[in-house]
Amino acid sequence: MSSIFTKIINQEIPSYKIAEDNNYYAFLDINPNAKGHTLVIPKNEVDKIFDLDSETYAGLMQFAHKVAKALEKTIVCNRIGMTVVGLEVPHAHVHLIPINSVSDINFTSKKLKMQHDDFVKLAKEISSNF
Repeated sequence: MSSIFTKIINQEIPSYKIAEDNNYYAFLDINPNAKGHTLVIPKNEVDKIFDLDSETYAGLMQFAHKVAKALEKTIVCNRIGMTVVGLEVPHAHVHLIPINSVSDINFTSKKLKMQHDDFVKLAKEISSNF
């Protein structure tokens, strides 16, 4: 059975896409810790990030780097934090989160609420800086 992320890649479930190439996909998290919270995933469905082959892992980090640079151009923040948790969805992924303090990356904190139109606008802004 496909993960929710594979369904997003296959456009079976909508997403707020930031960027995509032949191997990787980046989209806004719909339950963001902060404005611009983005998920970056390999298109090949592998459960754990350290189970990715070396080439895919390196490619994921290179793609995430490009997405992070686009986030920095779009969102006013101190830096882009990156974390790998991987407990909720069995598909390797990294979180890129614009942060101003360490508390901004706390996954147990209250999530930011955004409307559909806000997600669409933000995704377009970040994508234009990719």
